[in-house]
Amino acid sequence: MSTFGTLFRVTTFGESHCAGVGCIVDGVPPLMALTEADIQPQLSRRRPGQSALTTKRDEKDLVRIMSGTEHGVTLGTPIGLTVPNEDMRPGDYGSMSDIPRPSHADYTYQYKYGTKTSSGGGRASARETIGRVAAGAIAEKFLRLRYGVEIVAWVSSIGDIEMKEDVVDTITRERVDSHPTRCPDAAVADQMTALVQECRNAEDSVGGVVSCVIRNSPVGLGEPCFDKLQATLAHAMMSIPATKGFEIGSGFRGTTQRGSAHNDMFVRKGDRLGTVTNNSGGVQGGISNGEPIVLRVAFKPPATIGKEQATVTYDGTSAVLAAKGRHDPCVVPRAIPIVEAMAALALADAALVQLSRHAAVLPFNALPPLQNVVTPLNPAKAQDPTKPADDRAHS
Repeated sequence: MSTFGTLFRVTTFGESHCAGVGCIVDGVPPLMALTEADIQPQLSRRRPGQSALTTKRDEKDLVRIMSGTEHGVTLGTPIGLTVPNEDMRPGDYGSMSDIPRPSHADYTYQYKYGTKTSSGGGRASARETIGRVAAGAIAEKFLRLRYGVEIVAWVSSIGDIEMKEDVVDTITRERVDSHPTRCPDAAVADQMTALVQECRNAEDSVGGVVSCVIRNSPVGLGEPCFDKLQATLAHAMMSIPATKGFEIGSGFRGTTQRGSAHNDMFVRKGDRLGTVTNNSGGVQGGISNGEPIVLRVAFKPPATIGKEQATVTYDGTSAVLAAKGRHDPCVVPRAIPIVEAMAALALADAALVQLSRHAAVLPFNALPPLQNVVTPLNPAKAQDPTKPADDRAHS
């Protein structure tokens, strides 16, 4: 349906040209400071009309908290978030109503439901991701306050232009946002800009890859079988519109290595074990191991292009489509906060699942040494997720 997560759960609503979009977020711990100011920065990074490289649709994407907080503090009840649609132009789609647009969801939605929205992509539109980004900002704040987690995504390739610099350990959002392409390599970013502008001028589009690192993830997140952490992350990322591929750690490139070269050797790192290399991408056996979680998401070229395309109408009659309306020639720069949001939602949900297990079965006064596992909230602080957990807390 339209819900992601088990304990930290988000349900999104809205279409591309309806009155507004938003989400309901369940499972946010009580007594966490939260206002629109915590959410708006990520929505502003996602909004259209940011530069000449994006769609010209003019939306402010200002979020409003409708429920779940009082006096700027969470209540533990469902948080309702809404963002109005202001710059809708459903008339742009009138001439395309009889033609299923190539590589869009028009045909599959019509076949599945017997109807579809008459304008835009409806639920398949990237407008739906506003709810994800808003909920992800809340999840990210919880993870940052509780564990010190940092999540940073960046554009690592557009078309056949790829940055080579390894920035996993040093990348910051400030550096990512320093260029409209959100590629942290300035020289490569300029080449990407030229390619995107070339595609826009040709009324065409181009895809790319978003890379993401999650730092300071606690050990122990993820389940052994069907809910392996990499599986829930893959689910999260592949649910984003326009995605076509997911990798974690060495990904497909790891298939070219021998096991002796690919294995991540253990060493002692302070009060826990760590690894010398990180080909596993921070996850082993489906469970986080404390190393940075590194993943990559492939985005296809946007399907809406102005170039004429030979296709057919719904009844099979030959037709030529030159799409109207406003669209991105490349979605990856605006996908950055969406990838970060889905990473935060997947990790926050896994953290609450693990905390619930600890509260039920583990003797916290006897944790083994070198085990930097997820610990429960101290009962004295149980209603304040803004304070770090005490590893010696008793259940």
